Amino acid sequence: MIHRTVFGSIERFIGILIEHYAGKFPLWLAPVQVKILPISDRFISYSKEVINVLKKFGIRCEMDSRAEKIGYKIREAQLDKVPYMIVVGQKEMKNGVVSVRKREVGDLGSIEISEFITILKSESEV
Repeated sequence: MIHRTVFGSIERFIGILIEHYAGKFPLWLAPVQVKILPISDRFISYSKEVINVLKKFGIRCEMDSRAEKIGYKIREAQLDKVPYMIVVGQKEMKNGVVSVRKREVGDLGSIEISEFITILKSESEV
């Protein structure tokens, strides 16, 4: 174990941040900014396409591909305090859109991926 005063102050600062935000980090600070939640296994390929687009723009995202009910996946993402969730199903895949949920607000409806990226970028700049 390396003990340096510099590391101790960083640890205290991170502890203060976690306590201040109560784990609900703002979008720019959250380790996972967006969690993609496919409704079933049939939509995993479209979910991977969405992930590739988001990662191309530098957005930190991951997919919950477990064989669980969508309500359970949403609840888990809420408990993990992920700022945004994208629910992907038949309607979204067919229309080439994503259904967005925000941690504090709830369902924002279906929007184009490019519009969602614009929302994320504008929120990150604040």
